[in-house]
Amino acid sequence: MTQVSDLHVTKNIPLPTPADLMAEVERTAEQATFIAESRQTIRNILEGKDERFLLVVGPCSIHDTKAGIEYALKLAKLAEEVKDKVYIVMRVYFEKPRTTVGWKGLIMDPHLDGSDDLAEGLRQARTFLREIIDTGLPTATELLDPITPQYIADLISWSAIGARTTESQTHRQMASGLSMPLGFKNSTAGDLVAAVNAINAAGRPQTFLGVAETGMASAVTTSGNPDCHIILRGGENGPNYGADDVAVAIEKLQASGVSDAIMIDASHANCDKDDKKMPAVYREIIRQRASGSDRIVGAMLESHLVAGNQKFPQPLADLTYGQSITDKCIDFDTTVELVKETLDALS
Repeated sequence: MTQVSDLHVTKNIPLPTPADLMAEVERTAEQATFIAESRQTIRNILEGKDERFLLVVGPCSIHDTKAGIEYALKLAKLAEEVKDKVYIVMRVYFEKPRTTVGWKGLIMDPHLDGSDDLAEGLRQARTFLREIIDTGLPTATELLDPITPQYIADLISWSAIGARTTESQTHRQMASGLSMPLGFKNSTAGDLVAAVNAINAAGRPQTFLGVAETGMASAVTTSGNPDCHIILRGGENGPNYGADDVAVAIEKLQASGVSDAIMIDASHANCDKDDKKMPAVYREIIRQRASGSDRIVGAMLESHLVAGNQKFPQPLADLTYGQSITDKCIDFDTTVELVKETLDALS
């Protein structure tokens, strides 16, 4: 018989079911309580019930869990110092979208060698998230693959849909069923309409193909996620963190009847992916907030132990400890400086 299926599939390796992995790397009762409380705090900030500034900060991606834990311990101490005015959530990004090809994140390739050991990647992701929560930090991630949330979403306090996938029906449907607050980034071109439409769609009931905790394909029906908001991250047409850009965004959001809470990403196209420009962008965001722009509810910063980034792939022994292998980050000393400036500005 003529072969018509799997002409280009070279492997198809079964993974542990979400239920099995969650039983193996179990969420404790204390962790569940912390996640629920941190999600509610973020909801309150989005709705203006909590006046603190929401800061999502951390490495562009997690590739070395040891360095990630060292970073988290430092960040947890800083978060405690500023908690009255700034609510810090740590970036814990395991999936990286690629324009063409490249390392796709810890879940896909945890050994950084192209072996694509997804089962181990998912195991490491759950383990790492538990360790971050135990430092007292809420967690944030970008959800790229629609199956991933079944394995890790119970340990996430806030999530994002990236610029490349904001227009995706699959991701809007997925977002409609997620249990945490979520930000949609504007498109890579800088267009806001796609993100506004995404917030609208994700807030409504949806039915779509999914995967149950048992690993079986299922028809998922959701009630809609009311806790979605926009993230301004700039685009091909330039940055969009200025006061005029914020005013335009608020107008579009209000006209569409969706949340007008705005988070601004100080990295990506807003700083031309240049870590040296990121502090100035962030300071302008804080200046606007301190001047009365209270619908700017938060910001994002890409930050690691060491500034900049390094080329990858390269021999693992040659990698600089605590430096990004994806986008450029500011270093931790600069992060401390900016967060303390935020505390002063908002006090």
